[in-house]
Amino acid sequence: MIYILIKTLITAAVVVAVSEIARRSSLFAGLIASIPLVSFLAIIWLYWETKNSQKIVDLSYSIILMIIPSLTFFIVLPFVMKLQSSFVISMIVATVSTIIAYWLFILLLGKFGVSI
Repeated sequence: MIYILIKTLITAAVVVAVSEIARRSSLFAGLIASIPLVSFLAIIWLYWETKNSQKIVDLSYSIILMIIPSLTFFIVLPFVMKLQSSFVISMIVATVSTIIAYWLFILLLGKFGVSI
């Protein structure tokens, strides 16, 4: 239980750090946020728990595949906000668009015989 709490606190600290840095410099925060911090931490936690290199390879490949539909969020959000939509509506539209993009991408992968 302590281990899960430590993982949670470290992961939360990274998110808080990025949001605090963003108040001062969106470019620097964007740089930090664009580093695959969640992936980096997940890979560390997975290796720490399993010591299984193949699991790390499999997770890395899955992350690479999922980058494509995840870009939907970062394309849709600023577009909708520039249309003068509220922040909440913009986030909802971007999130729903991203969910649809993931769903369609997974269907497309299935058509090519890629299982995830």
